[in-house]
Amino acid sequence: MSKTPYVPPKVWTHEAPSGGQFANINRPVAGPTHDKELPVGKHPLQLYSLATPNGIKVTILLEELLALGHSGADYDAWLIRINEGDQFSSGFVDINPNSKIPALLDRSVAPAVRVFESGSILLYLAEKFSAFLASDIATRTETLNWLFWQMGAAPYLGGGFGHFYAYAPEKMEYPINRFTMEAKRQLDVLDQRLAQSQYLAGDDYSIADIAVWSWYGQLALGKLYSAAEFLSVQDYTHVQRWAQAIAQRPAVVRGTRVNRTWGDEASQVPERHQAADLD
Repeated sequence: MSKTPYVPPKVWTHEAPSGGQFANINRPVAGPTHDKELPVGKHPLQLYSLATPNGIKVTILLEELLALGHSGADYDAWLIRINEGDQFSSGFVDINPNSKIPALLDRSVAPAVRVFESGSILLYLAEKFSAFLASDIATRTETLNWLFWQMGAAPYLGGGFGHFYAYAPEKMEYPINRFTMEAKRQLDVLDQRLAQSQYLAGDDYSIADIAVWSWYGQLALGKLYSAAEFLSVQDYTHVQRWAQAIAQRPAVVRGTRVNRTWGDEASQVPERHQAADLD
């Protein structure tokens, strides 16, 4: 027996949880749900995050900056458990009114600067330390092209494909097919670009590579959604070459462990307050 087709009401109301893995934290309004101050460590940079694809962008960049000798990039990374609603505390909402990780507070300046949205944080840090973002206008623009491409494309991969393939309460053919087609198109966009150059903006590794690798590189390496076989990721040979090269960078290995609370125990560093925490 076929299901009764869904007919949207004239006015939508939120009457029950939507189902799925993250239903307990979904709500149609913004703002804090409880009062709680965020912890503050000794470093100028205070990061509040979780090792999701968006979260690791920032910890990878911070570890890359430290590897280059930028001591001012030392940071405290505090764990935000999004499944438990930490992102809805009053302290977190003060830094990011959108209640999404990651969020950064830079206390090296007065007054302190809040930075939210992962792409904005990458750009802020790259400009602050004059690293991983070229100064010549053409390469800089190409870097930002791919950075903003990722910011616009990832919701299709995460909120679209990832949600319906891995997290929705039931498997539905139409949305899975719709978002799979888009995910594969995006992988092909990357594959064609990386057939032309070593990295996304040219010969040099940049914040664009960090941002895109955190989603699409991990997907190509079989680390997102258990979807590698389903998406035939091995067919994107140039993406594979690029993804494997970045995965071997020591700062990437370190950065992906910060604020991680799952997987094998050796890969988990729930909080980071000094370099030795990763040793």
